[in-house]
Amino acid sequence: MTDITRDVVIIGAGAAGTTAANQLRKAGLTVAVLEARDRVGGRLWTDVIEGAMLEIGGQWVSPDQDALKETIEELGLETFSRYREGDSVYVGPDGQLHRFTGEMFPVSAETEAVIAEITERLDAMVAEIDPDKPWEHPNAQEWDSVTWDAWLRAQTDDDEAVRNLAFATGSAMLTKPTHTFSLLQSLLMAASAGSYSNLVDADFILDKRVVGGLQQVPQALAARLGDDVFLNSPVRFLEWGDEGVVAHADGDLTVRARYAILAHAPVLYDRISFVPSLPRRQHQLHQHLSMGFVIKVHAVYDRPFWREQGLSGTAFSPYELSHEAYDNTNHGDERGTLVGFVSDQNADDLFTLSAEERKERILESLSHYYGPEAKNPVVYYESDWGTEEWTRGAYAASFDMGGLHRYGADLRAAVGPIHFACSDMAGAGYQHVDGAIRMGRLAAANILAADGS
Repeated sequence: MTDITRDVVIIGAGAAGTTAANQLRKAGLTVAVLEARDRVGGRLWTDVIEGAMLEIGGQWVSPDQDALKETIEELGLETFSRYREGDSVYVGPDGQLHRFTGEMFPVSAETEAVIAEITERLDAMVAEIDPDKPWEHPNAQEWDSVTWDAWLRAQTDDDEAVRNLAFATGSAMLTKPTHTFSLLQSLLMAASAGSYSNLVDADFILDKRVVGGLQQVPQALAARLGDDVFLNSPVRFLEWGDEGVVAHADGDLTVRARYAILAHAPVLYDRISFVPSLPRRQHQLHQHLSMGFVIKVHAVYDRPFWREQGLSGTAFSPYELSHEAYDNTNHGDERGTLVGFVSDQNADDLFTLSAEERKERILESLSHYYGPEAKNPVVYYESDWGTEEWTRGAYAASFDMGGLHRYGADLRAAVGPIHFACSDMAGAGYQHVDGAIRMGRLAAANILAADGS
C-alpha cells in the first residue's frame, strides 16, 4: 500500500490536469496526478498504426487559441499549416460533386443569400454572448428552450441552407443531432471560437498542427512532474471535508491532500464514490450533461493523390455519411492521409454493421469527394472514443435542452476543497485543448487564491 500526502491531488493527466499541476508546482505547492489510463493525454492520443502516425484524438490549433499557442511555444514544439492549396469540394442534395474556391460553397444564389443573411444574424447574437457566462444573456432562457434545428427552420424554409448552417455546431462540433440541443448551446459553441463565421471557416478552425502530434503538450507537461504522475490509477473513492480530501485509487494508492481537482470529462464523475455525496445541485447538474459521438476516420495512401487533381482535400456535405474530410498528411510524410468524420446518428447506425461493412460504407462516402482511389488506402483506422472506458464519447460533453441556462453557472463552481477543470466546461476554447489549458490555469489560480499563496 502506498500512502502519500500532497497539497493538491489532481485526477486526470490530460491537458487540463497537467497544466494545473505545473501551475501549482511553480507556486510552490506539492501535487500528485492520478490517471486512470496507461498513458498521459486524455483525449489527445498520437499512436502508430500499421506504420502510420495517427492523431487519434484532438489535433488542430486555430489562431484564437492563445492559451494553447503559448503552451506550444513555451514547450518548444513546432507547428505546420494544414494543406489547403487547390479546390475544395461540396456534394449537394442531388449527389453531384461541385469544386470551388473561397469561403462560400456552390449553392444557388437564393440559398447563398439565405445562408449569408442568417450567418450575419447569428454573428450578431454571438457577439452579445459571453462564452464564460452565456446563461447571463437576457434571452438565455428563451434561447435554451428552442432546439438549434427548430430555430433555423423558423428562419427559412430553404432545407439546404438549414442543413449547411446546422451541421457546423451539430455534426461537426457538438456531434449530436441538431434537435437534441438548444440554440443557446449552439451560440456558446460559436462564441467559444469568437463568432459563428469563425466556426464555419475551416481555414480558421483547422489552421495548424503540431509536428509529431498534439499529445506532446500534455506529455511534455507531465514529464516536468516526474514521479508525481501515477498511471493506471483510477480513483474509486474520494473523501472530502473541511480539512481536505483523501483519494483512494487502484493499486492500493492513497493520496491525502488539502485540495482536489477533477480534471476529466464530467460524464465520468459518477465513476467516483464521493464520501460524503456531492451536493444535490451537482447531482442534478451532472445528469444534464452528455457526450456527443463521432467516428474520426484515418485513411492513409501511398501518395496524396487528390493533390494531383488540384484538390486541397477539404470536402464537406450535410448529405454525405462523412460530412467533412480534410488533407491530414503528416509533416514531411511522402504518403497522403485523409481524415473524415461521421457523427451522431450516422455514427450510431454504422456500429450496427460489421467492421468490414462499416469501412466499405465510409470509404464509399470519401470516394464521392475524391474519386475511386479513395477506396484503397494502405492504412485504415477508426477512432472510436465511444468505446473508451475513460472518455465515453467525443468531442466533449454538452447540456441537454434547457440545461445550460439552468445549471451552467454551477459547472465550474468548487465544492468545498474539490475543484473542476476540463475542456467541457471552458468558455473560450470550449471543447478544445485551448479550453482545457484555460480551465487548468483557472482551477490552479482558484486554489492558490483560496490557499492564500
